[in-house]
Amino acid sequence: MAQPILLNVPRRDPHEELRSRLAHAPAQHAEAVLAAFEVLQGLHDQGVLELLRGMLGGRDKVLEIAVEAAKTPEAIRGIRNLLVMAKIVSSIDPEFLEKVAQAVPEAIAGAARAEQEEPPNFWRMWKIVRGKDLRRGLVIVNSMLAAWGRSFAAERGQQDSTKR
Repeated sequence: MAQPILLNVPRRDPHEELRSRLAHAPAQHAEAVLAAFEVLQGLHDQGVLELLRGMLGGRDKVLEIAVEAAKTPEAIRGIRNLLVMAKIVSSIDPEFLEKVAQAVPEAIAGAARAEQEEPPNFWRMWKIVRGKDLRRGLVIVNSMLAAWGRSFAAERGQQDSTKR
């Protein structure tokens, strides 16, 4: 009958492997290690490390101050407002928002130029009002105002029905 072949595999020491990798790491990653030291030195020079050390030492006090500050009505309203603003911004089509972002500096520059000029006369104002671009802008503003009006009217209707 066949005899089993004994296989003696030396036991693997994970700590020894880590020590070996750590010993070779500075040579393999010298540039990254130097960059990390520079960042660390910059944080030390600016006092950030001292601040972090202090925060770790007094973490209970820091947490207590943060919780007390977050309990105020102003902080609660601020957090709720931030959530609502995030919801609004996420619902806007990015292409539309990009067009608005491009138009704002142009509008500010136009307002600065208009401040230096004489006010337009009646006929120039008439020409501006009849312009397609102004009418497109007015449609956007009117749509927004109408939506706000509907939302406030719906809120008012809910308040009136609860009073009855």
